Amino acid sequence: MYKTVVIEYSPKADDMAKKIETKANEMSQAGYEFITMSITGTAKAILVFKKSS
Repeated sequence: MYKTVVIEYSPKADDMAKKIETKANEMSQAGYEFITMSITGTAKAILVFKKSS
């Protein structure tokens, strides 16, 4: 099972990195493994997670 999460507008790289790290750690505790991500032209990030076996 896959789950996608959108990190809202964050134009500064440091802020974006912190938000991604926070969400990845949160999802890991919920039993998801971080797979990949994409950054949009509007300074948002789309994170993809997979349910751990």
